[in-house]
Amino acid sequence: MIVDDHQIVIDGIKSSLEEFGDILVIAEALNGKEALDKLARQQTDIVLMDVDMPVMNGFETTCEIVKLYPKVKIITLTMFNEKSLINKMIDAGVSGYLLKSVGKDELCKAIRQVGDGKQYLSADIALSIAKPEYKDILSKQNTITPITPLSTREIEILKFIAQGLSNTEISKKLFISSRTVDNHRTNIMKKLDVHNIAGIIRYAIQNNIIE
Repeated sequence: MIVDDHQIVIDGIKSSLEEFGDILVIAEALNGKEALDKLARQQTDIVLMDVDMPVMNGFETTCEIVKLYPKVKIITLTMFNEKSLINKMIDAGVSGYLLKSVGKDELCKAIRQVGDGKQYLSADIALSIAKPEYKDILSKQNTITPITPLSTREIEILKFIAQGLSNTEISKKLFISSRTVDNHRTNIMKKLDVHNIAGIIRYAIQNNIIE
């Protein structure tokens, strides 16, 4: 389902996704209230959610969907790149956050990844919520970077994850199977005690693994 208060945006997204045979747009809504009404009648896997809408905005709608339809995944698709809003939407329960400037290939990639039960943040979004924290830490303390609990291979994979590469893309670069990459990803998140891509990127930046 696509939820946006501009019909021309909805039409553009639908047109962009038509060439991807595994993605089907089954409903559309011009505001949050309309989206909730349609979700009550139409089973939907993923909702592409705008934020700034009349009647009922994207944050309010997200909170309701998470409460009423916990199996439905939500990807925020907006023009706004403010750290406070990104964190607010992530805390509300969205599985992805993209800017409307993304291309159709990245949008498709995000939909597929969220559909597989993972989270997706475009690189610019992830960095926008991680870099300020990194700067705050540097300004408050002058400590030696702690020794990472990750192995050399896990650090290598962490760098690719932070760059937004999928398991398949990483497997091709490292000549290993996607399952092996997924196992490494799981181990990385357990060792670092993080639960999403944003947490991985925060760790990578704070520990000077990526810039």
